[in-house]
Amino acid sequence: MSLAKRKIMPRNEPEQAADVRPEELRLLEAMLFASDEPLDEKDLAARLPEGTNLAGALEQLREDYASRGVNLVRVDGKWSFRTATDLSWLLSKETTERRKLSRAAIETLAIIAYHQPVTRSEIEELRGVSTSAGSVDVLLETGWIRPRGRRKTPGRPVTYGTTSEFLSHFGLDQVADLPGLEELKGAGMFDGRLPPGFSVPMPSDDAVLREDEDPLEPGDLDLGLAPPAARTAND
Repeated sequence: MSLAKRKIMPRNEPEQAADVRPEELRLLEAMLFASDEPLDEKDLAARLPEGTNLAGALEQLREDYASRGVNLVRVDGKWSFRTATDLSWLLSKETTERRKLSRAAIETLAIIAYHQPVTRSEIEELRGVSTSAGSVDVLLETGWIRPRGRRKTPGRPVTYGTTSEFLSHFGLDQVADLPGLEELKGAGMFDGRLPPGFSVPMPSDDAVLREDEDPLEPGDLDLGLAPPAARTAND
C-alpha cells in the first residue's frame, strides 16, 4: 500500500466531535476558566452561539482535560474546572483546620443522605440509639445538611436533607450517585450476614417539599436557620 494513500493522523490529540466547532469549544473553555463559581448548562448555552452542541462540547472538553492538572467535572448539575484529584494536595493550605466527625455524626449524615427528608426521631429509630443535638449541630455547621420543613405530624418536627456543599465535598453530581448496597458490600462496609429483606434506599434530595412536609416559617427555629421574615412597607 502506497504511503501517499494513507491518512496520517496526529498523535496524542483526541478526536473532536464532528458537530462541535473549534471556536465554540474555545468559548466554552474560556467561560468555565473565567467563572468564579460552577456554571449550569442553561447559563452556558445562553452565552454560546445558537445551535451549539453543548453536550458534545462539554464531553469533548472533559476528555481533553482528563489527563491534565485540572479536570472538567460536573457537581450538583453544574460544571467547573478543578485540580486533578491526585494533585489536590499541592494546593492544600497548611492552616486549614480539620475536624474529624464523630462516629455518631457520620452515621447521622449517612442516614440523612439516604433517607431524606428525615426527622431527628426518625434518625434515632434508624440508628437504634438516641441522637445528640451535637451531631446534628456539627453537620449544620459544616453546611452539609439543612432544615427542609416540618413534618405534618404531632409536634411538627423539623425535617433535614443534604445540601449542594455536601455534593461538592464528596464530588457527587447528584445524591443518587451515592453507592448502592452492592458497592457498599464491595467496599467492606457490611460484615457478616445482613437481615432478610435488608436494602439501601435510593436517595433523593429533591428540594420540593413532599406532601407530608410544611414549609419553615420565619422565627420558628431556635437555631436561626429559618428564612428571614419578609419586610413590609411599614417596617
